[in-house]
Amino acid sequence: MNDVKRRELTAQQHNVLVGHGTERPGSSPLNHEKRPGEFQCAGCGAQIFAAGTKFDSGTGWPSFFDVLPGAVETSTDTRHGMTRTEFHCARCGGHLGHIFPDGLQPTGLRYCTNGCALDFKPDNNG
Repeated sequence: MNDVKRRELTAQQHNVLVGHGTERPGSSPLNHEKRPGEFQCAGCGAQIFAAGTKFDSGTGWPSFFDVLPGAVETSTDTRHGMTRTEFHCARCGGHLGHIFPDGLQPTGLRYCTNGCALDFKPDNNG
């Protein structure tokens, strides 16, 4: 982990961002966030998603079909007996979630994201 604000994280945020954990499905208040704005990395404040890319995937985790340019990096995750594409914050390296090929167009991707790894900043009008 590069620059995650370790002392300011909750235990759950630390488990996810630093320990590559996963929050319980349906537990994030961000599942219901529909206002205009942006989603930022809870570890460092980097902008990750525009609110307009969020959709309800029915999985219990906040899902997005695209990220902001340069916001994330990916790696191969072979834990739990499967191979998945993990994505993490390009600035601090915090684990955000996994990418699946069953999202909305135009990307067809679903960035399945731990809500506790994000902060939401509403637009001034939101």
